[in-house]
Amino acid sequence: MWGAPAEPVDSYYEVRPECTDVPITRFKIKPGKTLSARKWHAAFSPDGQLDIGKTLHRIQLGGIHPTIRGEVWEFLLGCYDPKSTFDEREQIRQNRRVQYARWKNECCEIFPVVGSGKYITAPVITEDGQPIQDPLVLLETKPGANANSTEIVKELTSRGPLDKKVIQWLLTLHQIGLDVIRTDRTLVFYEKQENLSKLWDILSVYAWIDTDVGYCQGMSDLCSPMIILLEDEADAFWCFERLMRRLRGNFRCTESSVGVETQLSNLAAITQVIDPKLHQHLETLGGGDYLFAFRMLMVLFRREFSFCDSLYLWEMMWALEYDPDLFSLYEEPGSNIEKAEGSKGKAKSIRQCGKYERENLKIKSSEAPLPISVFLVASVLKDKSSKLLQEARGLDDVVKILNDMTGNLDAKKACIGALKLHKKYLKKAKMT
Repeated sequence: MWGAPAEPVDSYYEVRPECTDVPITRFKIKPGKTLSARKWHAAFSPDGQLDIGKTLHRIQLGGIHPTIRGEVWEFLLGCYDPKSTFDEREQIRQNRRVQYARWKNECCEIFPVVGSGKYITAPVITEDGQPIQDPLVLLETKPGANANSTEIVKELTSRGPLDKKVIQWLLTLHQIGLDVIRTDRTLVFYEKQENLSKLWDILSVYAWIDTDVGYCQGMSDLCSPMIILLEDEADAFWCFERLMRRLRGNFRCTESSVGVETQLSNLAAITQVIDPKLHQHLETLGGGDYLFAFRMLMVLFRREFSFCDSLYLWEMMWALEYDPDLFSLYEEPGSNIEKAEGSKGKAKSIRQCGKYERENLKIKSSEAPLPISVFLVASVLKDKSSKLLQEARGLDDVVKILNDMTGNLDAKKACIGALKLHKKYLKKAKMT
């Protein structure tokens, strides 16, 4: 109801009482602005088609109520077509749950700790495929796994030399475990072993199916909200898989480079156009590669905001970037795992697009548009420009000034700043 007081959201994502140094949460549920359960359900036609334009407007106005956040995210990330019916989505959901169960079963057959309610943080195999009998693995997997670690390790090599894909996957499992126990550890949710193991299972299955990228540090930060928001493990997996289609390019590594370097060079180009003095200063300090912004782009500002505010930022970004062709693009045979070229050239309703996507449609470029996250970082740098110019005498100072922002950023203002900067950049870039 309009005029009603804003409601704090801390009770939805409870923080452990001993964790007193977490960033404060700025996001509040604002009646009349935040997308409520009532407004969300009213946005569907009797057969289940979603008025996505109205929904995007509401999200951009005040975010999403925590009680419906998971199901709204499934649309924002392209899990479902807004033009689909309730029955069509239910069929897709069931098919995906079966597919996830199939993949998880493949993993379990190789390493029965998957799906056992346990996880590991110590290696079980060497790079040349020889088993390691680490006492820590025995401790972590007993009781609970279908076999103890010694039996698992023996079974791994009893059928002859292991396939390269299997060795590579097994090598990542303890790395996933080490990241899982460090992810969102301030939340009460992760005091439960079953939730930690669910996060480990999803990341392990993803590493198994995405042989090109596998698992990289930072993915646990991106996956964690999914299992908090979506009760069914398979639904959480597919939401994460859709998010990775946007971001997996950042994680793709070669011997000489990391995928995110492309976005960092885009960030440098934007800053050079928008704030040439700052860009020159950063280059003089040896920061022309913009590696100080690496973390912001890799995990989408998870460390710069409180848990709840980072979710608010994400949904604002996704609503602004929303492309109604996402679902069909991802479902096309041979579409690979990521959105590469976008859906350029296809006619689409402007009303069904996010504000940022609308601006990109005006450009009529053959190149894929830059993600809004790059402009978010550029906007943050622009806001801190005078401080960086006056106080930064080395890269350590740059990192310190940016780290001091933690908990002091406003997600909505950051998105508005990114939109303004995007328009300004396009205008200036056109003139040069």
